[in-house]
Amino acid sequence: MNETHVFIDGAARGNPGPAGLGVIFEDGQGRVLGRIRRYLGRTTNNVAEYQALLEALREAIRRGWRRLIIHTDSQLLQQQIQGGYRVRSRNLLPLYKEARRLLSRLEDYDILHVPRQHNKEADRLANEAIDGVHSGS
Repeated sequence: MNETHVFIDGAARGNPGPAGLGVIFEDGQGRVLGRIRRYLGRTTNNVAEYQALLEALREAIRRGWRRLIIHTDSQLLQQQIQGGYRVRSRNLLPLYKEARRLLSRLEDYDILHVPRQHNKEADRLANEAIDGVHSGS
């Protein structure tokens, strides 16, 4: 299989506050292969972004997808994974280490910082996860 495109987003209302994640998997032609949305409880936006990455990596590995192009609107996440920024936060360090462990199981990956407007669907899923819990549905 060719590369799988993965769009990830974490959202927190307040920092910290109620948080959720959204993930979309697409093939090279833009066909949706899967979606994930999950409520995370109370956490920070940066933790939610990392949780979205971890959820995406676990699911991709479970499905046997080993070549990923990961799209995120979090420059912090993208730069930390690529080694451009050091991980200084005690809250993010274990998440970063788990992400590196999972990424090492892939054949190939790239992580791209994309403008927020190019990540609207993953953002929508993350916010739906929060809304679903807080609206009682």
